[in-house]
Amino acid sequence: MTALAALSPVAPAALGVAGDIHAKARAAAQEFEAVFLNTMLQPMFAATKAEGPFGGGPGSEIWRSLLTDEYAKSFSRAGGIGIADHVYRSLIAAQEGRSA
Repeated sequence: MTALAALSPVAPAALGVAGDIHAKARAAAQEFEAVFLNTMLQPMFAATKAEGPFGGGPGSEIWRSLLTDEYAKSFSRAGGIGIADHVYRSLIAAQEGRSA
């Protein structure tokens, strides 16, 4: 039995459709957490001076925002801070028509 089957409240035979719904809900929850983390990390990196790999110049702000975005995505994929799990459960509960 897969990990998705263990978490799924539906029968394993119905996992084709249900598994797709769960995978999409998990991906949306992780993306939401990544956006949140990016929003929290942006001010932290905005205060740093353009040194090292940034080197200053007009491209450094773009590079910094891309780097911060990748940090946030990486943190979220690695388990994040727990927001994705709560969002995932809420999405599945909403899909099933029950309150979270």
